Parts: sequence; structure tokens; C-alpha cells
Amino acid sequence: MSIASAFGFGDSRKVRYAVVGLGDISQSAMMPGIDHTGNSKLVALVSGDKTKGHAVAKRWGVSDVYSYDDYGALLASGTIDAVYIGTPNWRHAEFAIPALKAGIHVLCEKPLEVSSEAGQAMVAAAKEGKAKLMTAYRLHFEPATLDAIARIRDGELGQLVGFTSCFGQMADPANHRVKNGIEAGPIFDMAPYPINAARYLFGDEPLEVVSAVGTRHPESGFPQDFDDTVAVTLRFSGGRLAQFTVSYFMNDVDAYTIAGTKGSINMSPGFGWQSALEQHRVIGTDKTHEAFRQTDHFGGQMRYFSECILEDRDPEPDGEEGLADLRVIEGIVQALQTGQPQKLPPFARLRRIDPAQVETLKHVKSPEPIGASSPTR
Repeated sequence: MSIASAFGFGDSRKVRYAVVGLGDISQSAMMPGIDHTGNSKLVALVSGDKTKGHAVAKRWGVSDVYSYDDYGALLASGTIDAVYIGTPNWRHAEFAIPALKAGIHVLCEKPLEVSSEAGQAMVAAAKEGKAKLMTAYRLHFEPATLDAIARIRDGELGQLVGFTSCFGQMADPANHRVKNGIEAGPIFDMAPYPINAARYLFGDEPLEVVSAVGTRHPESGFPQDFDDTVAVTLRFSGGRLAQFTVSYFMNDVDAYTIAGTKGSINMSPGFGWQSALEQHRVIGTDKTHEAFRQTDHFGGQMRYFSECILEDRDPEPDGEEGLADLRVIEGIVQALQTGQPQKLPPFARLRRIDPAQVETLKHVKSPEPIGASSPTR
């Protein structure tokens, strides 16, 4: 019996969400898709700027607006079942832990946090409160991504050998991402995508950060206290290598290639949510191209999470999945600081993506955010 049926709500029950943090990602990406999930409802907003909060609430027909200082009152109100956390990276645990301890489920933007210690505290809080914690890895539900995983598992590419990616954007010097050092920079903001992709395509965990090299461009207009461009090489078991470059000082580029002894798949776009993802496949000498239907990545992942809540199932990209990437990010930071390779601590991830968890909600238009700006110039 589902939780919804057990509690007498029936199959039509909707999970009531509060959105915490009203930046660009919340307003432009997550909030537009909530209504068409069919099982989720936006009922409250939490913002550091209550004036902005009320303006956003008016747009979305939400009556309850809380400041960060009033967050505890929201958790105790009995009006929400779950929160979506879209705050800056280093404030995820601050809002996730009290919610989880109160038994309120948490869908948290990536990265899970900025340290394994904070991420582990979030996982522990979920266990303590018997609440569900999901890291918002939207590509775990995206059709082109899951198709690539299924093809790899079916052996189409043969023995996997290498992964390579270039993921860059021209960040706005006025955006908060370039004003808060390394923890808001491309290592924490963009690198989770190629790290996570290498892990789900290889179906394995990296053993070592072989190298990490960063550079700072004075002409970028950024403060010179973080690397705006970083190139990384990871070593996996079986001689497999993953290489990627992430940057805040590139014209938009969004692609990766996974290659094996029988073929390769190039995904371009590979990580973005504002256009359809496309595969360029080479199997032997046969070349094919497939453009997949553009879907609502954010609404899809919320629908999945709400299903997990209503049916009392553990989500697949859980807190442990977020910790797996934090382990790698910390190794990259150490490699940058020391200039030396970094062996990564042992880590066993027992659960992987199920290609059947695909979500196909239709893409929805993004409105201009109120009191927030795009990270790009």
C-alpha cells in the first residue's frame, strides 16, 4: 500500500513543496515545471529578501512567504511535506539538516554541499528524521542520457576506454558565482556534471585524481581568488580515463564523448536543460545522429521525487550519490593546491541509475526571474 493510500489521501495527493532560495535556478528552471508534475504543489517560498519573495509569490499564486530567519516556523507549520533547496552551494546543509530532522523531505541542488563532512551530516539527518534526501541530478531522468547508459550496458561501445568533456560558459562578473571564491566557481558549480557523467557511464567510481590544472584570466573581470578554468584527469579501474575542462571564461560549450573498443557516443548538448540533447554515435564505421525530445528536466525530477515520497521508495540520486561526487571534488581541490596526484578514499556505490526511470514531461517556457539574474553575460 502506498503512503498516500495509507494516510487516506488517495492517488490524487500532491506533495506540498517550499522553495528555499529564489535565485535564477529556482525561478527560471524549477518553479515553472511544478504544476505539470501532477503530484507536486508549490505552497511556500523562503528568501533572504522578503520583498522579492512577495513579488515572486504573487507571480506564482503562493500565499506563504518566509524569510531565512523564519525558516524554523515554516518547518513547524505543518503546511509542507518537502523543500527544494536552491541556495548557494555552501548554504545547502544549513537548510537541509533542520528540515530532514523534522521529517520533511529534501530535494537539494547539486553539489550536495561544499564538503563531504557537511554532506554526511545531511545524510545522517535524513536517517534521524526518517526523511528522504535526493540530490537534484536532473540528467538521471533525461531520455538521451538514459539511452546512452542503456546502449553502454548492452555492449554497443564494447569495452569502455575514455571519457572527455568540455563544459564552459561566459560568466557575468556581476553574478554571485564569481564573487565567492572556489566554492562558487566552476569546480563546484560545473564540474559535478562531467564527474557524475563519467561515473554513471563507466558505472564505477574513480580511484585517483591524476592531475588538476587551473588558470585565472585577469581580463575576465573576475576577482583573482579562484581558477576560472580547470582541466582534470581522473583514473578509473581497468585503465579507463576521464578528462574534462570546465570554465567560466569560455563561449558556451556543452559536450562530452564516451568511447570504447567498438564505438563512441558524442553528446552535444550533453548537460544543458534549455535545449534538446543530441547523440552522435559511431559504431564500427556506421555513423548515426539522433536528436531527442526536449523535456522538462526540473519538473521531471520533482515528479520522480514526489512519487518516491508518496510510494515510500528511496530515490536513486540520493545523498550518497551527492557524496560520491564531493569525494572527487575534494580530490580535485587538493590536486590543484598541491600540484600532485591525489588517491581518492575508497568508496562503494551500490545503486546505479535504472534506465527505466526516464521522465518525459514536456519542456516549459522559462519566465524572466524577479530580482535575480542569469549567471552568464
